Amino acid sequence: MKRMASIRVQRGGPDQSPTFDDFEVPCHDGMSVLDALIWIRAHADETLAIRYSCTNANTCKECMVKVEGKVVYACTERICKSTLIVEPLTNKRLVRDLVTDIAPPKEKLFNLLSCPDTSC
Repeated sequence: MKRMASIRVQRGGPDQSPTFDDFEVPCHDGMSVLDALIWIRAHADETLAIRYSCTNANTCKECMVKVEGKVVYACTERICKSTLIVEPLTNKRLVRDLVTDIAPPKEKLFNLLSCPDTSC
């Protein structure tokens, strides 16, 4: 018999009151929160918005969320309890569900098309 974890995920957009959806996820030893969120997207709700670039490598820094009120990388945070609450970062602009605008506020994109000469 598989062990199950209950994952409560905050949902909604910037102009909506947040709601929570509950998901029952099959769980195994060493499973990360990101593994559970990917499972939810693949098997329970394909509309869940999450952000990640790698899996279990902690190199991209894109999967930051709050788990039980603590800011973590979803790829390295292990599911150690049978019930977890996953929320977006509160200090960043919410895009949708667990996706927040993670670009530093002063970051500017350089448009190579406007300056084809590499000396710009």
